[in-house]
Amino acid sequence: MIIDMPKTTTTAVDKRLVRLRDEGGAVALGRVLTLVVMADEGDVETVVQAANDASREHPCRVLVFASAGSVDDAPLLDAQIRVGGDAGASEVVVLRTSGPLQEQPDAVVMPLLLPDAPIVVWWPREAPQQPSEHPIGRMAQRRITDSVMSADPEAMIRSLGAHYATGDTDLAWARVTLWRGLLAAAVEQPPYEPVTRVVIEGERGHTSLDLLAGWLRARLHCPTTITHVPDATAITRVTLRRKSGDIVLDRPDGRVVTISQAGAPDRRVALPLRKLNEALIEELRRLDPDEVYEEALISGLPLVDAEAGAGEAA
Repeated sequence: MIIDMPKTTTTAVDKRLVRLRDEGGAVALGRVLTLVVMADEGDVETVVQAANDASREHPCRVLVFASAGSVDDAPLLDAQIRVGGDAGASEVVVLRTSGPLQEQPDAVVMPLLLPDAPIVVWWPREAPQQPSEHPIGRMAQRRITDSVMSADPEAMIRSLGAHYATGDTDLAWARVTLWRGLLAAAVEQPPYEPVTRVVIEGERGHTSLDLLAGWLRARLHCPTTITHVPDATAITRVTLRRKSGDIVLDRPDGRVVTISQAGAPDRRVALPLRKLNEALIEELRRLDPDEVYEEALISGLPLVDAEAGAGEAA
């Protein structure tokens, strides 16, 4: 069910949600968090669909804040409530603002926050330079960005590293979870030799390469290189160099990875590209700080960049 409320107020929206629950039981109370999405107007349907899918594992109230006009326009709020089959296992409220309300997202969403429930904020495309200082970011326990979708992904992920605060995370990190599991398993096989160099190949601008490189650099303590391949899709190959022979994980088609290692038969493992809803579901599984992401972003990645800079200078 979709209910449009043009030229309204957040108080009226909240009262309507209460009435829906009292009259028809359409809105359940078992919510584990409030997910605030700072979306562009053109991305509203995409993020709502992803949030609906995520809500089936993490029941929540979804508040989508979208700017629909200029800051010079008159202050105006148009709301849309989605419940039942149009909202997955959540309740979705789309808030389209114009005028000065665009610069006061905290004041707009605050009356609709679930009491005593954690707040998670998600920027599906561009994000503030310092998410923890954004009006919604200051209220949130977790702040999710998606550097892959920004206009300059590589610059954005490094800016996030420079301004990192506990609770920050990025969907590019969730997209490499399966890669990290395969790499950890491969390194822990005989002959247990140290890795002397890592080479990661893939798509320019796909910041999962950068975060994976930062993680491997921090954990393996060896030079790590990122190589951008024309027409590649995400991560296509990771090579771990060892004295007895390389460990190579090759995924040229974005679906199946082949693991090659000296003295062992090749293995093939399904590793499809992760969809937006899958990455979001994973990030909502934890509300505590992600120390491993922090290590990859602010400890490992700067070392990768420094080594790349030294190589170019040489």
